[in-house]
Amino acid sequence: MFSLHIDTARSWRGGQSQVMYTVLGLRAIGQRAALVAHPDGELYRRMTEGLDLIPLAPRHEVDLAAAWRLSRVIKQLRPDVIQAHDPHGVATASLALSIAAPSPRPPLVASRRVEFRIARNSFSRWKYGQVDCFIANSGPIRDRLVADGIPARKTTVVNEGVDVERIVRMTPANVHAEFFLPTHAPVVGNVAALVPHKGQHHLIDAAALVVRDVPDVRFVIVGDGDLRRPLEEQIHRLHLERHVFLAGFRLDVLELTKGFDLFAMSSVSEGMCTALVDAMAAGKAAVATRAGGIPDVMVDGETGFLVPPRDHRAMAARIVQLLKDHDLRARMGAAALQRASDRFTVERMVEGTAAVYARLAGTGRAGGTASRAARG
Repeated sequence: MFSLHIDTARSWRGGQSQVMYTVLGLRAIGQRAALVAHPDGELYRRMTEGLDLIPLAPRHEVDLAAAWRLSRVIKQLRPDVIQAHDPHGVATASLALSIAAPSPRPPLVASRRVEFRIARNSFSRWKYGQVDCFIANSGPIRDRLVADGIPARKTTVVNEGVDVERIVRMTPANVHAEFFLPTHAPVVGNVAALVPHKGQHHLIDAAALVVRDVPDVRFVIVGDGDLRRPLEEQIHRLHLERHVFLAGFRLDVLELTKGFDLFAMSSVSEGMCTALVDAMAAGKAAVATRAGGIPDVMVDGETGFLVPPRDHRAMAARIVQLLKDHDLRARMGAAALQRASDRFTVERMVEGTAAVYARLAGTGRAGGTASRAARG
């Protein structure tokens, strides 16, 4: 099986890590996997040592020149299946296959990792109409696709995965030294882009309540984005400068996660949240919202606590409970690691993806074991 993968993002977020894991994982089970990525993007930079890497930089969604270049790549390489991992990638692949496609035309697979509704304009309807199969990363995301008019028969679920064994082997970062925090202060961590649907302003509101019960607590928010300035202003307004730190984009995010005492995810909309899975693999209990696919990932009361989105009081209460109960936090952290090991590994995700390819290509075999995580 030969798959061609397309991701046009310049940024590095959970989606790009999943593309990298998918491509490398498929190669590890003996399949050929080529990657088309933005030459100025972090994904391209991290994959430069591998083979089958093609630069492509669409300027916008309807970039006919980029689509023509991609059509030439497709005709030259003749992949068995194409997977587009972001909306612009879907658009470019759909246009490329319309301009010129090999015969037989390879199936087009679209990844869906977000809870946002599909746009209803005519071009969006057209491009998604070219897709043969949508891989949703959780049940709620698949349900959203169906609610937006995608036929259920064209959807499947493959849970995302993380490199659990690698995270387990990692040495935790000294978070206190890194951010000049008091030596024995408990640290609550959050990892997410600073964008509206990640809801960090609700987490900061919760922090204002938590410090009343746990005065030495510190919150470290790892990530960058358009909301950095408003969040800085909120921290200042609530007099939390000594308690809440915006760490920005970090390459050592997994080591930092291992160094946290507790993980918090305040999303108001979410796909599956691989940052939360990373935290589980790091053995961290979590307080997270019931947004999107998060309830598919966490078990409330077992690996952490789930609270309603936008409810900073409920989030604060659960954070305080776990900060004050070391034994409960440790038990939940151990259960979180076990769940990540059982359900959310890269190997399981790759097997599920390969099984989807095999079904679409009609080969009946995936080059690996069919995954229980893939279900039609």
